Amino acid sequence: MKIFTTLFSLCILTVSLHAQTSANPLLGQWRTIDDETGRVKSIVEITERDGKFFGQIIELFRLPDEDQHPICTECKDDRKDQLSLGMEIVRDMGQSGEKWEWEDGTICDPKNGKIYDCEMWIEKDEPGVLKVRGYIYFLFRTQTWNRVKG
Repeated sequence: MKIFTTLFSLCILTVSLHAQTSANPLLGQWRTIDDETGRVKSIVEITERDGKFFGQIIELFRLPDEDQHPICTECKDDRKDQLSLGMEIVRDMGQSGEKWEWEDGTICDPKNGKIYDCEMWIEKDEPGVLKVRGYIYFLFRTQTWNRVKG
């Protein structure tokens, strides 16, 4: 009976370790940091659908003098006149050849309605930091997002 219990425990441990290592490190909640002001702006939750990754704003951090319920009036697609809170700002990110990199998707800035091509990566020595780059041609902005610990 003791051998069975030990083998069962080892099987459970192996399955749980495999689940942890196979989970995509992009999935989860990320605290966005404005690259211009250095201020925390929102929390974006990254999820996976059909092998692609999407990010939705689940929390906003607004100053008292700012609009507490901003709407994307400048958006030109299905996000037009949508509340920023709840908006899907990251779309169709695909895993690149590297485990820690994603590309070929888009990101929307709900403040100005602009949609940028997007790439993301996690530095291997900083697993709690996500670099998010939005670009048009050779012009780009890179933000640092920090994993929300939970």
